[in-house]
Amino acid sequence: MKLVTEKNAQQNLNNVMMGEGVRIFSFVNAYGCEIGDNSKVGAFVEIQKGATIGKNCKISSHSFVCEGVHIGDNVFVGHGVMFTNDLYPRATNEDGSQQTEADWKVVETFIRKGASIGSNATIVCGITIGENSLVAAGAVVTKDVPANAIVAGVPAKVIKMLK
Repeated sequence: MKLVTEKNAQQNLNNVMMGEGVRIFSFVNAYGCEIGDNSKVGAFVEIQKGATIGKNCKISSHSFVCEGVHIGDNVFVGHGVMFTNDLYPRATNEDGSQQTEADWKVVETFIRKGASIGSNATIVCGITIGENSLVAAGAVVTKDVPANAIVAGVPAKVIKMLK
């Protein structure tokens, strides 16, 4: 892996650890994260500090991968997928002062090897999406997804097992 600190009109890559063969398209904002070998990141994606993306992944355009999200190898993330990292987000504290990083705790999320997440899915933090599972487009995932499961709906529920 190599450390990239590139900034131009179409990309902002600050302190990104990037593997061999990584392809990053225009208008990506990535900082303090790690992207594994041969992964592809589409246009208009943000990948925050502390996020990790494995090898051979495809992160489609307009997706948001926030701090605390850990994506395993061979994972597909569809267009416009949103991850969260705070179960109780607030702009201000009880005294009215604006919250800072010190006022909340990152809740991690794990996407296991070979999983696929359909377009416009929302992944609520604190869960694990199992190996080779499939999240349907538009699903809102609020609980762990077992390996080899297909989940769909709001909230997402298992509709079929693959193996």
